[in-house]
Amino acid sequence: MAAIRRTVFFVSDGTGLTAEALGHSLLSQFEAVEFAQIRIPFLDSIAKAHAAVARINGQSESDGMRSIVFTTLVDQDLADIVHQADAYCLSYFDTFLAPLEAELGVKSSHTVGRSHGSADSSEYKRRIEAINYTLAHDDGITDHDLEQADVILVAVSRCGKTPTSLYLAMQFGLKAANFPLIPEDFERGRLPGTLERQRGKLFGLTIQPERLHSIREERRPGSNYASLANCRQEVAEAEKMMRREGIRWLDSSTKSIEEISTTVLQELHLR
Repeated sequence: MAAIRRTVFFVSDGTGLTAEALGHSLLSQFEAVEFAQIRIPFLDSIAKAHAAVARINGQSESDGMRSIVFTTLVDQDLADIVHQADAYCLSYFDTFLAPLEAELGVKSSHTVGRSHGSADSSEYKRRIEAINYTLAHDDGITDHDLEQADVILVAVSRCGKTPTSLYLAMQFGLKAANFPLIPEDFERGRLPGTLERQRGKLFGLTIQPERLHSIREERRPGSNYASLANCRQEVAEAEKMMRREGIRWLDSSTKSIEEISTTVLQELHLR
């Protein structure tokens, strides 16, 4: 049976991140459909709105079926133009904002970019500091200033430590360090560096050996590092160490970065 394919547009007068977040949450429920995704950000003029409609219509004609459009357009005039496209349009504000206005009895400010504003300079500064800290403490580069870390991820190589750490820093402003668990650590029978002093901040990641083998093969094909036997041994030793040290951990094999990060927040009671 041929896969169903549809084109999806995320149209916004800002970055489009809100439209994408909403769209991805909904589209992920349709595993049998392949979605080609196109972002149209910063749509802030009549001319851009008409250009977007032309692009959407052209895509619908090319596909032989109408596209799906998620919009977070605040300006009603621009939204009305985009909704004239030959597409199935879903408006974030029509769906959620209007009912909220009715319930609250208050009109919203209809401010463009409100959800991604940087008006709170202290919050912005905190995120930048967290990102800088996380980059400086990636992959065990240093164990200096670990007392400043909000969370320290540990796992064997290629389990997703770095992207998860960066997501925690960028999305939540958390200082996230991460350390690889390597054969030398298993031989010594102890955690690397000074991690033993930071037990309350530690969270471990593990992975199915077959999945790890596949990932490592892309990086170093044919190497002992990537061999299935070595992957099985490293994963087993890492899980043994985490159990012995009382470290909470999660299998990242089928989890997204968002899911992993949410679990870390919940398990370590981070805000």
